[in-house]
Amino acid sequence: MGSESIVVFTDGASKHNPGPGGWGAVIVRSDGRVTELGGRSGTTTNNRMELTGAIEALTCLEGDDGRVAIYTDSTYVIQGIREWIHTWKRRAWKTAAGADVLNRDLWEDLDDLVSARGSRAVAWHHVRGHVGIPGNERVDRIADAFATGQPVDLYDGPLTAYPVADILDVSRGGTPAKPRTPESRSTPKGPAYSYVSLVDGRPMRHTSWAACEARVKGRAGARFRKTTGAADEASVLRSWGVDPGAV
Repeated sequence: MGSESIVVFTDGASKHNPGPGGWGAVIVRSDGRVTELGGRSGTTTNNRMELTGAIEALTCLEGDDGRVAIYTDSTYVIQGIREWIHTWKRRAWKTAAGADVLNRDLWEDLDDLVSARGSRAVAWHHVRGHVGIPGNERVDRIADAFATGQPVDLYDGPLTAYPVADILDVSRGGTPAKPRTPESRSTPKGPAYSYVSLVDGRPMRHTSWAACEARVKGRAGARFRKTTGAADEASVLRSWGVDPGAV
């Protein structure tokens, strides 16, 4: 899981978007204590619930020292906190088109919490949803239960008695991995048609390996591949759960 002393999984859900929503979080502290959190909103959006999950988790940890690793399947949260928020603040919370940034109140709350800990003390990791990652599956169930008004028992106790097995296992997505060059991983032979990459759930096509490598190097959970034709490229993207037409 890396050098972080506190591990957090968060998720959000909204039925009909906007509609009834819920959020969930699981916190695993370095002393082996697990705390589950969750809540509901009568009328909200999925993005607001995703942000609320992260905000509530960090709020719960305000009295805890140590680095925090936050795992979420929301590309909105990941891209927003890593990239977009810096531009929004420079533009006085306006988009490039001059419109007000959506969910500004929550973004400001999240920014304050991250800044209070120190930006280097919070590491953000994107994981794929619904691929069997125990922590992600659990927060999804918590968020969905609150969104639909179903009962859910929230756990607070030792990791040794926690009923969710392998809660710290993120091996199906999100585990930081050192990128390798295409030549080191069963690369298709022949001239390259393109190089494709997937970082934090966001696909991109590159015309050179250098550009692809620059994007994936040092990024947790990054995926990349050389392709030899349009059909090969489409096949790779579909295997990553990406619509080829979206790249």
